[in-house]
Amino acid sequence: MISNLILTGATGFVGLNLSSYLDRKDFNIIHVSRQSGLRFDSLTTKLLKEKNISSIVHLAGKAHDLKNVEDPLLYYKANYELTKTLFDLFIKSEVSKFIFISSVKASADFVDKSLTETDVPNPQTHYGRSKLMAEEYIRSRQLPSGKSFYILRPCMIHGPGNKGNLNLLYKLISKGIPYPLVAFKNERSFLSVENLCFVIRELLSRDDIPSGVYNIADDETISTNKLIKLIAKAIDRKPKLWKINPILIKSLGKLGDILKLPLNTERLNKLTENYMVDNSKIKGALGKEFPIRADEGIIKTIKSFKEVIQN
Repeated sequence: MISNLILTGATGFVGLNLSSYLDRKDFNIIHVSRQSGLRFDSLTTKLLKEKNISSIVHLAGKAHDLKNVEDPLLYYKANYELTKTLFDLFIKSEVSKFIFISSVKASADFVDKSLTETDVPNPQTHYGRSKLMAEEYIRSRQLPSGKSFYILRPCMIHGPGNKGNLNLLYKLISKGIPYPLVAFKNERSFLSVENLCFVIRELLSRDDIPSGVYNIADDETISTNKLIKLIAKAIDRKPKLWKINPILIKSLGKLGDILKLPLNTERLNKLTENYMVDNSKIKGALGKEFPIRADEGIIKTIKSFKEVIQN
């Protein structure tokens, strides 16, 4: 039986990958985005009148701004107010499942151990705070019988079409530019968009997974130095690795904050900090292994960048 699924943020990076991942024999996807022509103000009527929509996957929101130039109110409007409105509609409707894509940044911006769902949230940015406000609203509502919600907290997502830090590193390595951060030692969790899509499909297809908050990350962590080597491997290049004094690099990052350069303090932290995410709760709930390993996912993503340039 085909399930009708409402997908917000359908034209974004994750939305495009999820749309292509879901088997159209199983899901009829109703796209809701700025470009789709179906606006949130008309979604009310659609949700309340149609009885054959089974699920909502809410991807739409305001992404983290690495340049720190956005109006903070935009985060609360896009990540909190929009989610609140949509979840209220879900409560009143016949829809049975609500999946909200939050972020690990709703829990913590910095971690000194593997991040779990039981850690007390302490976000430091407007992005993280706005996501946490949306989470808290969802969890505060009385859930009618027969309904379930899933708050997913992905770490750094990558895959075809991604334009974040991985793309920046790919361009650096592919042009033969030396990587100057070898002196920094760290371990980070990543998330292949394919593994995220796998989790979402499992939640959509099954009724045995409890409502709640779930961290989503690949099984293995990867240091940035190893990441550079994986990128080089994916494009058949030998990386140029420079071990420059971390104090000098941090000074350059602060200069980047002032001059709005690609390398600023926040991007430097993202590349060099430890940020490990525990995925044992979602793995235990699913009772299945993820389809792709962390290193395999990275190589697949980098090859997709290369294919785009070649085409």
